[in-house]
Amino acid sequence: MFYIAEVEDYVRVEPKLFGLPTVEAVTQQLQETYKNYYDKELGRVVAVIEVLNVGRGVIIPGDGAAYYNSRLRLLVWKPELQEIVYGTIAEITSFGAFVDMGVMKGMIHIGQTMDDYVSFSKANSLLGKSSKRSLKQGDLCLARVVSISHKGDEPKIGLTMRQPGLGKLDWIKEDQLKKQKEAKKAARIEEKVVKGGKKK
Repeated sequence: MFYIAEVEDYVRVEPKLFGLPTVEAVTQQLQETYKNYYDKELGRVVAVIEVLNVGRGVIIPGDGAAYYNSRLRLLVWKPELQEIVYGTIAEITSFGAFVDMGVMKGMIHIGQTMDDYVSFSKANSLLGKSSKRSLKQGDLCLARVVSISHKGDEPKIGLTMRQPGLGKLDWIKEDQLKKQKEAKKAARIEEKVVKGGKKK
């Protein structure tokens, strides 16, 4: 889920930025510092939105940089359990699929890709035995976050598509059309029953 976070940080501005106005130098350093930054509590920093305040600079003997106590706003994305995410299949493997969610990647185990017996094909796709549905690189999908592990530098995000309304977008459209057809058919049958009952 995306959030706007307000944080306070001591920013180490490198000497190469000393020629710039202070706020501009701090902003450039923050953008470099927070690029691809992830924290378990904060999430993944997507962008530095705004530098709200820059305090007086401090120089520490033996370090050529200057330090500024700064308040800033960040756009962050933090994965939440049960959150529904939109993504693109980035890679298919024999054990599942990796989904690029834009900010991070998640993994769907082969058994969580669809309600079917699924196998890995030589064409580098996952195939459903009964449904004949296939999942391949580049497919757009909706999935639900079911696990988050913070072991290592990057979080490991587990996803599922085995719930109603989830899966490859084409599958979701097919299911919706099928439900609409079934509803129309049921309505026609009900109409016939009602008309048949009135004649008597």
